[in-house]
Amino acid sequence: MANNILEKLDGLVARFEEIATLITDPAVIADQKRYVRLAKEYKELDDLMHARREYMHLLVNIDEAKDILSNENDADMREMAREELDNSQTRLPQLEEEIKLMLVPADPQDAKNVILEIRGGTGGDEAAIFAGDLFRMYGKFCESKGWKLEISSANEGAAGGFKEIICSIIGENVYGTLKYESGVHRVQRVPATETQGRVHTSAASVAVLPEAEAFDVVINEGEIKWDTFRSGGAGGQNVNKVESGVRLRYNWKNPNTGITEEILIECTETRDQPKNKERALSRLRTFIYDKEHQKYMDDIASRRKTMVSTGDRSAKIRTYNYPQGRITDHRINYTIYNLAAFMDGDIQDCIDHLTVAENAERLKESEL
Repeated sequence: MANNILEKLDGLVARFEEIATLITDPAVIADQKRYVRLAKEYKELDDLMHARREYMHLLVNIDEAKDILSNENDADMREMAREELDNSQTRLPQLEEEIKLMLVPADPQDAKNVILEIRGGTGGDEAAIFAGDLFRMYGKFCESKGWKLEISSANEGAAGGFKEIICSIIGENVYGTLKYESGVHRVQRVPATETQGRVHTSAASVAVLPEAEAFDVVINEGEIKWDTFRSGGAGGQNVNKVESGVRLRYNWKNPNTGITEEILIECTETRDQPKNKERALSRLRTFIYDKEHQKYMDDIASRRKTMVSTGDRSAKIRTYNYPQGRITDHRINYTIYNLAAFMDGDIQDCIDHLTVAENAERLKESEL
């Protein structure tokens, strides 16, 4: 095992040195797209080089400690060597597992910010209320991670919650953390609107889309048709006097189907029209990027045996059972009974279990 891992790490040294030179080249720095890609690869390889140094250091320590125990008579020296041997032999298999995961190619989208879309599904008012509960849950989780959440558009339900809410989340490794949340979330509880005390089942769908960078997709901005309108809702006198809401229309040819479709996006998030335009553009880029990459995502899903990331957004992934205080994630048979804390944003443990299941699958695929 040790030799196999070292061979793989040694094979990356030349590439690491090559990238270290390239990212200081003015021609590369001028090509922003290439520079960003190389800088990211440099960071990943730099972490592996640190691990390689620690790995080699442990192997040397083990050999030296064994040598001392075989040839040294001094009791203190032998005691120190035994302790060093124990520590190094304990750390070595841990480091091997860490390196194996680092060697599995990361999803290039993991580091991206996301557009989060939550929609009430079957169940009328109760589904909208549940969509609101899910939005609050993700909001609390983002707060705990120090991420910034901004609402792009919201359509409120008659009895509370949201028929639909779309927001952007900005932070470190957001997509890599939240990507397993895409799918149908089901709730079982007595709705506030129910007079007989019967338990109802409702659902809401969650879509977590990696936010597209400006150079991920090509948009002909001259072909975008813009309208402005007055934002509705709470907000005092300013709301009805200023046309800060923006609406964009864009005709886009889907490369997967060859069909041209009109994309319509509205943004009323701020009272600043240029900011709303910027955010509407960001959503347009993400929408097109998501559509163009759906085929790629489907290909990955069809190759994978794991249920964790099927790529199928209509799959029922999790049940929230209020009478029992239970959360069950159906992909990995994960069940816990701390529903109140979970709905308060304490979802990291579930995400960790999903990540472990996914990583185990990817390790199997890469035969490390």
